[in-house]
Amino acid sequence: MRRISSREVVELVKRLSIEANLYAPIDLEESLRGAEALEASPYGLAVLQDLLENIKLAQDEKMPLCQDCGMAVVFVDWGQEAVLVDGSLQESIDEGVSRAYVEGYLRKSVVNDPLYDRKNTGDNTPAIVHLRLVQGSEVEITVVPKGMGSENASALAMLSPADGEEGVVNFVTSVIAQKGQNACPPLIIGVGIGGNFESAPLLAKRSLLRPIGSRNEDPRYARLEERLLGEVNGLGLGPGGYGGKITALDVHVEYMPTHIAGLPVAVNVSCNALRHAVGRL
Repeated sequence: MRRISSREVVELVKRLSIEANLYAPIDLEESLRGAEALEASPYGLAVLQDLLENIKLAQDEKMPLCQDCGMAVVFVDWGQEAVLVDGSLQESIDEGVSRAYVEGYLRKSVVNDPLYDRKNTGDNTPAIVHLRLVQGSEVEITVVPKGMGSENASALAMLSPADGEEGVVNFVTSVIAQKGQNACPPLIIGVGIGGNFESAPLLAKRSLLRPIGSRNEDPRYARLEERLLGEVNGLGLGPGGYGGKITALDVHVEYMPTHIAGLPVAVNVSCNALRHAVGRL
């Protein structure tokens, strides 16, 4: 049995939290450059150029890509042959997030009570942790600082099986048409289909971690991704919501089995700053 110290988790989460806020993933930057070559709207083009300049400035000046440094969403794939010693997983992750947001001068945006007190916790904790046990002894941690502007544009629908593909397409496009311009487009859109009330949104959020431009291995869902991307870009919201061809950089769809009477569909929206960083122990 491999032993992993809680200190290792703390240090890795701290590093990933800072890196994710400061450095844009390579596939995101490449996708924005591709969008720049396609965008015909002068206002939309100006937004894309500003976003690319912002990426460079953030990297050069070691400053956050966005003033909203998000809630810390942490995906953990923990090898079942490894054991954590000297602390609990949640406490270790929270300490890593706290140190990153305090020592890294990242904006703290978490309040302790969602409805009444709404007092800032002061260190952006607690983190939202999604744990998955996997084979082996390796631990993979992905930190996703998720801003609330894009999260507020997300939605869940419990459709009827009879709604079929058309129902899915209509729901996804209606969500983006209503809320997409407030989520800092161009967007990356995650869609989760199947499971139940709580699992479809998690599918959608996990799908955002796939490389931009990748396609679902199932050709039917790959075609659905392409169709949804075309439908969303056909809305004409454009970069920054100023109009144009590129409302979304990509749409990722993930699915899982569901009940015979259900068709849950979740949309999780990411703004143009699809921030995440991955590390292993």
